[in-house]
Amino acid sequence: MKVLVGGPGTLSGLTLRLGQCLFAAASIWTMVTALGFTNYTAFCYLIASMGLQVLWSLGLACLDFHAWKFKRDLLNPILVSLFVVGDWVTATLSLAAACSSAGVTVLFSRDVRICSTAQYLQCSSYQISVALAFVTWFFIAMSSLIMFWILASV
Repeated sequence: MKVLVGGPGTLSGLTLRLGQCLFAAASIWTMVTALGFTNYTAFCYLIASMGLQVLWSLGLACLDFHAWKFKRDLLNPILVSLFVVGDWVTATLSLAAACSSAGVTVLFSRDVRICSTAQYLQCSSYQISVALAFVTWFFIAMSSLIMFWILASV
């Protein structure tokens, strides 16, 4: 079978997983360092979703590294099915969290313009965290589609 770019056990797959993990961790860090994020459920959901993404991506990055280093094949249909389900679940949760947080951020900055009056809100940090969450989701979406393609061919 042809090896796909970003597939499990490849260097590109490892890079994809590390990108997911790093951008999700950066999104968490940016949101946690902003004051007042705990008052809004969407931001707390973003933290929880990105935390799950960090754990999932880090685990699969370790598995990819092991398979790449020791030349193991990870194209077992049951294992690929697990990857597909995990990727699609985390992709759905991450997109929902990023969109809900983006909605709150747009509400604050554009609709009610609370960012210009309430100095205790760090709206720029919220916006950066949401942007990082969308970048994370982009990496997850690529990984999800690659895994789905591999599942169809295994």
